[in-house]
Amino acid sequence: MKSSSRLDRLPPYLFAELSRKIDAKKAEGVDVISLGIGDPDTPTPPLAAEALAEAAADPATHQYPSNRGRPELREALSRFYDRRFGVALDTETEIVPALGAKECIFNLNLAFLDPGTAALAADPGYPVYTGGPLLAGAEAVLMPLLPERGFAPDLSAISGEDAQRARVMYLNYPNNPTGAVVPDGLFEEAIEFARANDVLVVHDASYTETTFDGYVAPSFLATPGAKEVGVEVFSLSKGYNMTGWRTAAIVGNAEAVEAYWKLKTNIDSGMFEAVQLAQAAVLDEGDEVPREMNTIYARRRDLVCDALEEIGVEVTRPKGTIYVWAPVPEGHTSASYCELVLEESGVVVSPGAAYGPNGEGFFRISLTIDDERLAEAVERLRSSLSSGSSGGARPANAPPALRRYT
Repeated sequence: MKSSSRLDRLPPYLFAELSRKIDAKKAEGVDVISLGIGDPDTPTPPLAAEALAEAAADPATHQYPSNRGRPELREALSRFYDRRFGVALDTETEIVPALGAKECIFNLNLAFLDPGTAALAADPGYPVYTGGPLLAGAEAVLMPLLPERGFAPDLSAISGEDAQRARVMYLNYPNNPTGAVVPDGLFEEAIEFARANDVLVVHDASYTETTFDGYVAPSFLATPGAKEVGVEVFSLSKGYNMTGWRTAAIVGNAEAVEAYWKLKTNIDSGMFEAVQLAQAAVLDEGDEVPREMNTIYARRRDLVCDALEEIGVEVTRPKGTIYVWAPVPEGHTSASYCELVLEESGVVVSPGAAYGPNGEGFFRISLTIDDERLAEAVERLRSSLSSGSSGGARPANAPPALRRYT
């Protein structure tokens, strides 16, 4: 049988490849420690499980849900955004629940892109920002995120042709994979660019609740004018240990939210209402959950960064996310180093180039395993890292930085 030609445009999905490699090594009897996938290791808060159990026992939640979402969930999201960000949301027109940020971001590509158009995507960035446009028959134009710019895209460097073709711009702060927080003025610049070029700004807010050292991440929608040109995708996956629950929402510009909803009604039948009610309970009563998790992640971040610094690796301690972004040793590409680490140490880390061409020369460590296993993984990494560190420079044999997928 012949599959769709659109699949030929896609590279292998990063995290599926990591899972495959982990399974293969385990089959060989290797004690693999995975620092590759950002899946929280601690349980979902009990209040979520209790609310789910209560709601699931109610037959009223057992029928088809509405893609608009239960009023209780939309109202809880509105209260949360007002309390946490100072952003007012209309529960009738500016909020729709999503089956995770990944589903929402992918479907936005289908809702707004046509062949010949483009999405402006962070490089390095979450792979769905680039894979989604390809599946929609469009193109991903890469916006380089460079260390010297604080991992902020240079919007002035986007060509007039690319700006004219662009329909969507993807931003993500705190940023996966780099751990960077939003630089001053970037949201304002994005709004100005969007107004000038009729572009929808999509801010992936998956990590706003995971921050350290007193930093409090803002919502894009708190920036004046943001709701005129953009939406935000808020997820409970990382901050509230709910990755398996697929709980997220798109909020903001009413026209964009409506377009997403119109598409979604033709793709899925909504979120199980018991999950919606559990999500509402967490939003209303779970403010302490991210704070408790941030204490754990800050401790793990310091454990990793201390070890890297001790052997001469220059690494910036992130103020947000559940990742550490570090340079590979001199003489290696991202892929060659990650393969070496897996073969020699039984440790899985993510190659930076898998997040885009400008991720070359780096690797990503996830902080989502318990302290003891994380410490063991870091000890295993010492020998390969001690053999030579790039100190942050790109390896000489790295490919040149590119801007556009073809």
